[in-house]
Amino acid sequence: MPNKIQIRKFMSETQTSEITRILHDWNDGDSAAKEQLLPFVYDELKRQARFLMSAERSDHTLQPTALVHEAFLRLSKQTGVEWRDRNHFYGIASRLMRQILVDHARRHATARRGNRPIHFSIDDVRIPIEERAEAILTLNEVLERFEKFDEQQARIVEMRFFGGMNNAEIAESLEISERTVGREWQAARLWLYRELNK
Repeated sequence: MPNKIQIRKFMSETQTSEITRILHDWNDGDSAAKEQLLPFVYDELKRQARFLMSAERSDHTLQPTALVHEAFLRLSKQTGVEWRDRNHFYGIASRLMRQILVDHARRHATARRGNRPIHFSIDDVRIPIEERAEAILTLNEVLERFEKFDEQQARIVEMRFFGGMNNAEIAESLEISERTVGREWQAARLWLYRELNK
């Protein structure tokens, strides 16, 4: 008789293969695939949104649900994407959440950064968005520079910070080993720390 861990693993594998099947249907032009996908991915997108917004006040203008809906709306409008699997989907979702948060931060940034140093940790996402608007914009600018000379490390930072993805999920999405993700993450953190604290 299977135990609870085996049952959960089986359910997770079944859901993963179902998501992949639906994404492939989407690739093949099935117009109903997007609607079929939402129930399967909604909880994980909501988890990513809650991760990003865990310290927001309850009456904040950008709620996790709104972030999920905006991200899924943008995902459903994506064209020319050849969806591979579940983690590829969540990797792109993390990029779209980044764009949404950056747009929101731009609207709420009250002062220019100027030459003032930004004291910001890439591990710290528990600061309300209005208070970290400058930091989000700074991180976005730094990631844009970073992407020009090390796109893989920039994607790892993006997936961890904006997508709340763990090393295993990132490794699967980027088709590299977990050990490589860990090594690249450490190198990226050092570079970003120097850039963010200049």
